[in-house]
Amino acid sequence: MKHAREDYNRIQDPAGLIPDDEPVFLLRGQDILAPDLLRTWAIQLLAKGGSGIMAEMVMKWSKKMTEWQEKHKAKLPDLPEYEH
Repeated sequence: MKHAREDYNRIQDPAGLIPDDEPVFLLRGQDILAPDLLRTWAIQLLAKGGSGIMAEMVMKWSKKMTEWQEKHKAKLPDLPEYEH
């Protein structure tokens, strides 16, 4: 599993269900953009005929992110200092 950010490559799939070369993208609760992105993703999922159950699950997760942000520091995403 390959992350967009090198510092996230330590986050891996211990069960090995995600192929080593499959790109993945992690959104954190502190990312002020994440809840809206999840809601947009769920809407697109439904528009393309995807699972309503999955869309509902993602909408609930976006709400959890919003609630977390209200209690903690939320910010725009950033990159650590490292060579690109």
